[in-house]
Amino acid sequence: MGDLEIRDATADDLPAIVAMLADDPLGAQRESLDDLTPYRAALERLDADPNQHLVVAVREGHVVGTLQLTTIPGLSHQGATRALIEAVRIHSDERGGGLGSQLIEWAVDTARRLGCRFVQLTSDKSRTDAHRFYARLGFTASHEGFKLRL
Repeated sequence: MGDLEIRDATADDLPAIVAMLADDPLGAQRESLDDLTPYRAALERLDADPNQHLVVAVREGHVVGTLQLTTIPGLSHQGATRALIEAVRIHSDERGGGLGSQLIEWAVDTARRLGCRFVQLTSDKSRTDAHRFYARLGFTASHEGFKLRL
């Protein structure tokens, strides 16, 4: 299937990233390829923040996966820095082939290299396949998550 490169996302990658974000029942309700302006503004904010790492997985010149890794300094756990994995998406043509595992492995390795003491993530309750995937990779469902839309 060709070599895989994981690299920082660029503005040129936005259409492919947004298409992957929109390519499921949840994402289809909240993402739109009609206007990339808000995504460009978000990418500029991400690029300006050294604690943000938006990456894409590229195979044979095509963006086939993405995730965002955020490092969060804190006081708890004796001043530990933690890493948060968000917005993991794999192109539909690549699902089931191990790319998701490679992306998560990249995130965990990067978090370790950046001095994080643990990695955390959230996954919508309806994404039961994703829950099994994360459990297979060693993640535990140790907390209950809450959100408040503003």
